[in-house]
Amino acid sequence: MPHSPADKKKALTRVRRIKGQVDALERALDAGEPCLTILQQIAAIRGAANGLMGELLAMHLKDELVTGETTQEQRALRMADVDQLLKSYLK
Repeated sequence: MPHSPADKKKALTRVRRIKGQVDALERALDAGEPCLTILQQIAAIRGAANGLMGELLAMHLKDELVTGETTQEQRALRMADVDQLLKSYLK
């Protein structure tokens, strides 16, 4: 979860943009748009989701591992959690 109001606003803006793209995809499917149009919309959604993931991951790493007040052991445990998350995301 983004901690600063600016980071939270930025993340929510991205989520709302993705929601709009998904709504557009649904409309395109309902309207029987050509496959290429549908595939382009899916690619745009995937790119937007990947951008959101990258941005939130950077925020998390900064907040939890760089600027957070944690011990070396706590950072190692949190890094292991991030490692698992990235492995499941990249499957």
